[in-house]
Amino acid sequence: MARSATGESVLSRAVRIFDAFTPGERVLSVSQIARRARLHLATASRLIAELEAHGLLDREPDRRVRLGRRMRELAQRASPPPGLRAVSLPFMVDAHAVLGHHVQLGVLDGDEVAFVERLPAAEAMPDGTWPDGTWIAGRLPLHASSSGLVLLAFGGRELTDRLLTEPLRPAVEEVRRLGYAALPGRVREDALGVAVPIRAAARRDAPVAAVAALAAIVPIGADAAAVAGVLATAAHGIGRTLGAGAN
Repeated sequence: MARSATGESVLSRAVRIFDAFTPGERVLSVSQIARRARLHLATASRLIAELEAHGLLDREPDRRVRLGRRMRELAQRASPPPGLRAVSLPFMVDAHAVLGHHVQLGVLDGDEVAFVERLPAAEAMPDGTWPDGTWIAGRLPLHASSSGLVLLAFGGRELTDRLLTEPLRPAVEEVRRLGYAALPGRVREDALGVAVPIRAAARRDAPVAAVAALAAIVPIGADAAAVAGVLATAAHGIGRTLGAGAN
């Protein structure tokens, strides 16, 4: 693999370019990317052009840069457990019809939650962002979203031992007690995130770690327990279907 004069590979520099984008900043200028990726402007321009040619980056009409469709497709393909998105979608449609608000599917990806499917409500942002600041193939730290708290609370002993910090323990214990997470105003003041675990088991009370989180983004002040009830019904159906497919 080609390397720079400093010995750094092209792949390492490309990864830094991708890391320049954040959940709140989906579109960047070439100079912003160069600065964040610690690259000379000419080097950044050349690498961006190559990545664009492969569909991994796209250009806006004003020549700013965003993650490309192919990159988003690859991220969606890699993150969910096999069959999860296809199995979940009909149940998500039902929950979306009842709630009338955003419904989304999140999975654990490293130490973060990655959002791999979502159904928008009418007030979804025109550029694809959501009231919680994320998008499909976007991600957030586990503590920063209701989906992340659910995955942390119901993700199994190994995950809990590795990631659960003392400041988060009361919040996680509350999620376990209620069976759902409700996180108001963490990313946006007027939004409430409510999430429940999805377990790939035939019985709702089976001692199986969550494979995903099903969440809704609703207005602040909504009845979190009622929203969680709708989501739990959908999550139970997803879990039963996943469990049946594994048998």
